Amino acid sequence: MIKQFENLFVLETAASSYVFRVLESGHLEHLYYGKRLTIENAKDAELLCPTRAFPPGNSAAYSAEYPALSLEKLCQEVSSLGKGDYSMPFVDVIHGDGSRTSDFLFAGANIGTGAPCETGAPCEDDGLPHSWEGPGSEVPGCLTVTLVDEAQQMRLEICWFVYAECDVITRTAKIFNDSPDAVRLETLASCQLDFPVRGTADRGMIFTTFTGGWGREMQRNDQSVISGRYVSESLFGASSSRANPFCMLRAADSSEDHGRVYGFNLIYSGNHRETVEVAGERIRFMTSIHPQGFEWLLQPGDAFCAPEAVLSFSEQGMNGLSQNMHDFVREHVVRGPWQHKPRPVLLNSWEACYMDISERKILKLARAAKEAGIELMVMDDGWFGKRNDDTTSLGDWTPDKGKLPGGVRSLCEKVKALGLDFGIWVEPEMVNVDSDLYRAHPDWTLEIPGHAHSEGRTQRFLDLSRDEVVDHLIGAMSDLFGSADIKYVKWDMNRNFTDVYSSALPAQHQGEVAHRYMLGLYRLMRTLTEQFPQILFEGCASGGNRTDLGILCYFQQIWGSDNTDALCRAEIQTGYSYGYPLSVIGAHVSIVPNHQTLRETPLSSRYAVAAFGVLGYELNLTELSSEDREAIAKQVLFYKQWRDVFFFGRFYRGRRFTGTLGGRGSGGAFACGAVGAEDTPGDTMEWTVVSRDQKRAVGLMMQKLSLPNLPEQYYLPKGLDPVRKYHFTNIQEKHNIKVFGSLVNTVAPVHIKQDSIAHELVSRFMKVDGEEEKVVAYGDAMMAAGIRLHPAFAGTGMDENVRLFRDFYARMYFMEDVDERK
Repeated sequence: MIKQFENLFVLETAASSYVFRVLESGHLEHLYYGKRLTIENAKDAELLCPTRAFPPGNSAAYSAEYPALSLEKLCQEVSSLGKGDYSMPFVDVIHGDGSRTSDFLFAGANIGTGAPCETGAPCEDDGLPHSWEGPGSEVPGCLTVTLVDEAQQMRLEICWFVYAECDVITRTAKIFNDSPDAVRLETLASCQLDFPVRGTADRGMIFTTFTGGWGREMQRNDQSVISGRYVSESLFGASSSRANPFCMLRAADSSEDHGRVYGFNLIYSGNHRETVEVAGERIRFMTSIHPQGFEWLLQPGDAFCAPEAVLSFSEQGMNGLSQNMHDFVREHVVRGPWQHKPRPVLLNSWEACYMDISERKILKLARAAKEAGIELMVMDDGWFGKRNDDTTSLGDWTPDKGKLPGGVRSLCEKVKALGLDFGIWVEPEMVNVDSDLYRAHPDWTLEIPGHAHSEGRTQRFLDLSRDEVVDHLIGAMSDLFGSADIKYVKWDMNRNFTDVYSSALPAQHQGEVAHRYMLGLYRLMRTLTEQFPQILFEGCASGGNRTDLGILCYFQQIWGSDNTDALCRAEIQTGYSYGYPLSVIGAHVSIVPNHQTLRETPLSSRYAVAAFGVLGYELNLTELSSEDREAIAKQVLFYKQWRDVFFFGRFYRGRRFTGTLGGRGSGGAFACGAVGAEDTPGDTMEWTVVSRDQKRAVGLMMQKLSLPNLPEQYYLPKGLDPVRKYHFTNIQEKHNIKVFGSLVNTVAPVHIKQDSIAHELVSRFMKVDGEEEKVVAYGDAMMAAGIRLHPAFAGTGMDENVRLFRDFYARMYFMEDVDERK
């Protein structure tokens, strides 16, 4: 809901209020964002409004007409340079006369309804992806405020969109050059949020960012903001695995379930910067296209639109904030026929074959996949051109007849005949120098003519700022996707920007290349997803190098990391869960030793972690033991029975690991120690996902290192209905006696040498029954007291009442309403 009381504007969601006013000077003064307030008229908001008498100290007065107004102290909605605000500006323009002073003042406002994209397609005039209403979901309120700089003849339009049910507000900004001169736009932010420092409650707020690298995505980092500027940024040509655009600003005493938390994201896939600046008694947050390397020439009559920013507030800690973001992404970002449809369980060929692909190998894998209950067979890299390694053929999207004699259509039909759908891998944005496409169009790449080029993965970016390149890719991909009944596409992008230059643009426009590339990419994705709505698209960029809301406006899911190690993935997926629903994050069960870490983890642990994302398998099923193949078939069957809970339920984080992948907010180095309190990292991790009606829930508990003489452990669920009675159980396992090593001789009638042939033979026929958890209790008791699990193995005995919980072990737990279960 949006209210206007004279010069006061109030934006209300279900649990939050966002309040600002127009000063007599024409500036927009931000007054409040937080827990919902009762404001029925302008007088109700008087206590939010500061009074001013004199500009303090040596602060600059805004003007002779308003001598008490100092922009250095003012909490603003829009800031600029030159009038006494010395913090980072919302807008920075070099005007025709070379000056950089701007002064945007209120000129009018309009309240209406409707999302930026009511149809789900990007706005025609800017080419950017935006949030949308979604079929059957709420229609947001919309406030548009126009600001004008009369001296420079420039105009700004700021729009707020209020998604009340999700507790989310989005914001866009558009600048117009109404002057007779060309101007250079250096910065136009998407969101500025100024907080007054009201006392100790606001000092030392925590800026939580998610950083990392390839194979180490989304590591949580917490920084107390005391003074100065704190930055999270990407200059990689993508949202990047180094610094995701999602971030939080939260109270120092906040935790997973308690305290004030603000969350921010950007519907954009390119270079970005998130900044928190503490200056005096004001904290300023800002998110934008990164200004470094960006410059946009605005001719008279031109306009430029910044990407849409996403804001949310929760008083229920980080879990509450995450649920707001999850609901918003599901309902107002993801779109198309797959928006509310559970995703198929897939088998990907990559770690089974790498580029050594053939029709025979794919069909052999597909037969094994069918036996396991898998629903989709995906052929990864290596099927086209002369693609036997990564030095050749990107850009030449025709099948290698030596590998696929009948082409893609023939293979697809044979896979379908087995009862599986078929998917394929592509990397449309890239080209190898050793390719027919590059030889025909060497000017179609991002590189500086006559200069040595810094390559990544022996490939180059096609210049998507050029319409003819995008048109060519639309044609090539349309031919491929239309050549067979393809149900899934894995769209990859395996390098970062270097030598950013377009030979199609003059020198004064080279600062536009990176953003123009994104606009070309969005046109390419929009055209293909509209043309092939039946295809489930998964975005990939060396794993999670482009996991962002811009991509999710077109592709229904993203491959979260090339790292499939269960322990690493548990931390990576925990990081994603703060801002993204796990129903959009692909997660695969792979072989051990893991191909990225060489770590060995149990198959049950790999499955448990992957099941909380979009479940898939990436291993050679045909080379597994019959025991493992049987276990995978049971996993897939069980997952299908609970898939709706995983996809559509509310997700809660419990205890979390001490970080192994570098996140400073996760405790730093790999550690062995006792379980910590809530939001204190330790050796145990918990997740819970609860169905919307709270009748069913799935939990996960995983540990890093097994500790001696700690048999007592509890699982602590969250989100259950306090007055509903639940039946709590687990998947009962049978353990291979080889895990006990020579301890088997304490019960064996004859001595068995460890790792001997006899040991191997006995292990095939004798298994040790694992524990079976059976608890019936009300939800309030389970959440408050925890569920006491069977005692863990402590070196003094083993039977069906002992829980074997070794290094890197995970357990899945299931909670069902006792009445529904009957």
